[in-house]
Amino acid sequence: MVFLLVALRAAAVPSVARAVTVFSFTVVLSTQPFRCAFQRWPSLSNLSASCWSHLHPVNMLNNCNVKFYHRKALTSPYPGSHVERSQVPEGKVDWLIEWKDYNPVEYTAVSVLAGPNWADPQINDEDFSPKFNERDGKVERKSLNGLYVVENGRPRNPVGRTGLTGRGLLGRWGPNHAADPIVTRWKRDGSGNKIAHPVTGKNILQFVAIKRRDCGEWAIPGGMVDPGEKISTTLKREFGEEALNSLQKSPEDKMELEEQLHKLFNQEHFEVYRGYVDDPRNTDNAWMETEAVNYHDETGETMDNLPLEAGDDAGVVKWVDISENLKLYASHSYFIKLVTKKRGAHWSEDPGPEC
Repeated sequence: MVFLLVALRAAAVPSVARAVTVFSFTVVLSTQPFRCAFQRWPSLSNLSASCWSHLHPVNMLNNCNVKFYHRKALTSPYPGSHVERSQVPEGKVDWLIEWKDYNPVEYTAVSVLAGPNWADPQINDEDFSPKFNERDGKVERKSLNGLYVVENGRPRNPVGRTGLTGRGLLGRWGPNHAADPIVTRWKRDGSGNKIAHPVTGKNILQFVAIKRRDCGEWAIPGGMVDPGEKISTTLKREFGEEALNSLQKSPEDKMELEEQLHKLFNQEHFEVYRGYVDDPRNTDNAWMETEAVNYHDETGETMDNLPLEAGDDAGVVKWVDISENLKLYASHSYFIKLVTKKRGAHWSEDPGPEC
């Protein structure tokens, strides 16, 4: 028998303008041989889709500060540098665990300090007065995970310590919002019939994947939300730029491409995930959040009219068969896993018991 224990903890913490109360809860699943059981916080990228579908409705993050143990946000060296994070033991990740000797490394990339239009000034700039936990002009400083703590004028990563302060490669102090369009279709044979996996008998799903230029890892073709931009606009824009090379198209081709994208992105879709992302770029003061949305081309006809062509941040783009063997950037494998569950597609030859 499976028991679900939700332990609520509250702590009064300071913010810029007022004290707020931040709630967190740890999910403990037990006991005896149970594939989905955790003794500590589950890693976002490894969490079972079958467990998560019961514990994490998409809107849950709007109501609680859900705590997870991040892994990729603790890795060294920091991307694009030789900077080593201070080591953070698993038992010291949580801010609620006292650690007087915590001494993280301070690092913000030169490209961020140069002051591009997508980046904030330094936190001590006399002309910079960010409104954390609020909409700050066109910049969204609210977190999808609810209220976050602001300590000594700096926002604090809601999941815990990372061994690095500053912003690293991220432009915004606090949440950096992204959007990940997951475009899928069924794998078909030469006659147009769906192809089922020989072991599970479930149909094989494919998604459009890009190989990132910065790190060489395969990923969903997403990107950052521009100030004042709607998520729906970001999803369509990023897919066009990275998977279809829309920025290099002629005006006539852009118009035709826009018509096909409008058809794809205005059909019924599935909101896969909203919230914190276990990203190697995260720091104690800046972190990635995303909204991942699945657009499924059931017949494949729409995508037949949209030939893939790598552009912008993508080095390569192609259709990839989905299975548990996928190794993707940040938490992308986890998002893809949720899509297969929703679509009833093949994921694993050994799925294990349902939670």
